[in-house]
Amino acid sequence: MEKEEKDFLLEKIMIEHGNELVRLAFSYVKDTEIAKDMVQNTFIKCYKNLDFFRFDAQIKTWLYRITINECKDYLKSWHYKMVQVKSLINETAKSLLPSTEKTVIDKYDNKEIKDTIFALPKVYREVVYLYYYESLNIEEMAKVLDIPVNTVKTRLRRAKQRLGSMIEEAELHGR
Repeated sequence: MEKEEKDFLLEKIMIEHGNELVRLAFSYVKDTEIAKDMVQNTFIKCYKNLDFFRFDAQIKTWLYRITINECKDYLKSWHYKMVQVKSLINETAKSLLPSTEKTVIDKYDNKEIKDTIFALPKVYREVVYLYYYESLNIEEMAKVLDIPVNTVKTRLRRAKQRLGSMIEEAELHGR
């Protein structure tokens, strides 16, 4: 593939899939700027390997796979673990000082569903995200996650069950 053709194709791919890849990455790393970095890395890998892509699968599935791997590698990294430790220390320090403003903000925060989804284990969170937010079907999710179709079905069913019980529990406790 010639450089001009490759550049044009990458630009088209970036425009068409950039936002959804950032949302996907955010569902893993929970930070917009880091999610954008993960997607930038995805596009770099895409560009380097575009000559090897056979186009017998959807490019979207391939990009999702690269993005998920980028995010998983990041979450395993030393840098991420150190950021988590610092964040935990800061949150602990903040929680020691009760604040009326913090209580009000927490009580009326409108992201309860998102928080509930983020509370799910990663294997369930990723299928919920891909199914409900990216509208992938079961077969596409299996390709993206590189797992069998029946595993996707099982994880999705269990995720729905967990979400249902978590929401019921939150309503029961008046949250």
